[in-house]
Amino acid sequence: MSHRIALVPASYVIFRRDNSVLLQLRQGTGYMDGHWATAAAGHVEAGESAEAAAIREAYEELGVEIAAEDLVPLTAMHRFQPQGSPIEQRVDFFFSAERWAGEPRIMEADKADDLQWFALDALPEELVPHERYVLERLLTGLTPILTFDMGTPVTP
Repeated sequence: MSHRIALVPASYVIFRRDNSVLLQLRQGTGYMDGHWATAAAGHVEAGESAEAAAIREAYEELGVEIAAEDLVPLTAMHRFQPQGSPIEQRVDFFFSAERWAGEPRIMEADKADDLQWFALDALPEELVPHERYVLERLLTGLTPILTFDMGTPVTP
């Protein structure tokens, strides 16, 4: 008999300017500290849509406002560990934004140490692996749904 799992949803906003993306350097979070990551991301809260979570996270983490029509869906990623507990089953919703109101700045200094623009063809070495997988494909094309297994991507 199979057991049902509960997915942990998260939303990511990839801020784009030409062929560059805005990344933050993680610190003090307990997850991938010392690695660069999308500038705004976080868990979807109870009763919240993936889009609303993306807009909320952009405001909380960067102090910028994104209009719903400026939030562009990119891909959804199912991340899991084959032998992991149900909490290791995740679904990540990736969006991009090229327009927003305000100047992005670090709003949670206890969780981020730096904020920089990087060219998509010159991403930093220390980058959260599943986020690197998505960012690298912004130049070559993303599929609507991705699977990422224990840090090893599996194409659909």
